[in-house]
Amino acid sequence: MHLFGCLEVFILILMAVDHYVAICKPLHYTTIMSLRVCAVLVAVAWVRSCVHSLAQIFLALSLPYCGPNVIDHYFCDLEPLLELTCADTYVVNLLLVSNSGAICTVSFVLLMFNYAVILHSLRNHSAEGRRKALSTCISHITVVVLFFIPCIFIYTLPATTFPMDKMVAVFYTVGTALLNPLIYTLRNTEVKNAMRKLWSKKLISDLR
Repeated sequence: MHLFGCLEVFILILMAVDHYVAICKPLHYTTIMSLRVCAVLVAVAWVRSCVHSLAQIFLALSLPYCGPNVIDHYFCDLEPLLELTCADTYVVNLLLVSNSGAICTVSFVLLMFNYAVILHSLRNHSAEGRRKALSTCISHITVVVLFFIPCIFIYTLPATTFPMDKMVAVFYTVGTALLNPLIYTLRNTEVKNAMRKLWSKKLISDLR
């Protein structure tokens, strides 16, 4: 879960960088975002995700456990696992916040700053260019907010599990993945036209 969750974080960052270059430096896009650069960035994302997930595994394996072996969660995350330990978890919780919490918070701030710069630069674009850029950016910002806000809520709070933690975890692991195709395809003109026709037919049939 942490391997692919962290990978999604870095892929979202790479997509934001790609959008920035495409919108703010369009004439240099093919030079900056060459195939080699993209391959290196994706490789770095995979390596960093592996390091992050291995750190979670080593933290979990280093703890002594006693009592029940059942956690009140729908997957074996490190934070609910801390409730089964017999040792003081203060230091481990600090490491958890500095690892997962910092990745989520810093990445979210960087992404929002990146899109603020992009939106500010749209003043110099034509009306059609602004419309296309906004269509691309708004869909990506929506995905970023839906993914990062629950992650920040889970991984930056103290080592205390709340009843709603499971629901929040389900949302950012399953809900956002299900919503992504819908969010990204809604900026496609053909999809939007098809949905308008569908809603128009439904409205007409309901009126009849």
